[in-house]
Amino acid sequence: MGAVVSADGSELYVSVHGPEGAPAVVLAHGWTCSTEFWNAQVRELAADHRVVVYDQRGHGRSPAAGPGGYSTEALADDLEAVLAATLAPGEKAVLAGHSMGGMTIMAASARPGVREHAAAVLLCSTGASRLVDESLVLPLRAGALRTRLTAAVLGARAPLGPVTPVSKRILKYATMGPGSAPARVAECARIVHACPRGARVAWSHVLSALDVESGVRELAVPTAVIAGTADRLTPPVHARAIAAALPRCVGLTELTGIGHMTPVEAPEAVTGRIRELASTYVEHKERAA
Repeated sequence: MGAVVSADGSELYVSVHGPEGAPAVVLAHGWTCSTEFWNAQVRELAADHRVVVYDQRGHGRSPAAGPGGYSTEALADDLEAVLAATLAPGEKAVLAGHSMGGMTIMAASARPGVREHAAAVLLCSTGASRLVDESLVLPLRAGALRTRLTAAVLGARAPLGPVTPVSKRILKYATMGPGSAPARVAECARIVHACPRGARVAWSHVLSALDVESGVRELAVPTAVIAGTADRLTPPVHARAIAAALPRCVGLTELTGIGHMTPVEAPEAVTGRIRELASTYVEHKERAA
């Protein structure tokens, strides 16, 4: 599809897959990732769904932010712009977000565009607040020191450089389960290392201060939650808190031994949940006509 323009003039790269008239699914990726993060879901769902994927501002093929900069409001603006550009008026879709993509949906939950288009939501490996405080990336006791050091690590300005055996080991430890297949670790490393440094650092500051708990309470559509039990970045404590606060939670799934990168680490589980939500809550246009 190409570029969609957000409220502040920022351009967002959007691509659409699958047949016209099929049940719609909109996928929002997380921090340092891109549309490629959803490759497994696009491959499986596009046969009988219309799948919309987009690069968050500053990621992938979306250029650096416009005047609106980097904020939860910008995330919400961008999602609304994508929904308006890719869905017909009143058309319903399943919205699925991983990590910062889930935070995007929570931040936008009260927006008119989300109220108009969201039939159901899937939140994967995400949190609504206290991201740095609860992170288990550093093997230290919870407290001010761990929080301060975690913020420094996640917000580091150093370039990630090329993908190497050492960088893959670090990425796997921080973001993936111990049993992750080497090919999936390599795929995540390639995607994460491609994220521009400026966007990575700018978004890290937004995430360190994130609080979208009010957005969880505004998410009035059926919402499923998925978490990995070995997630160090957004441990399951976040998923449990979100599930408890949602007005219409339709299930919390904790995937044993899976880390933060659930759509890549456990693609069958994530794709299957999206498919279930679409079949339950989104009508095929031809059936609905």
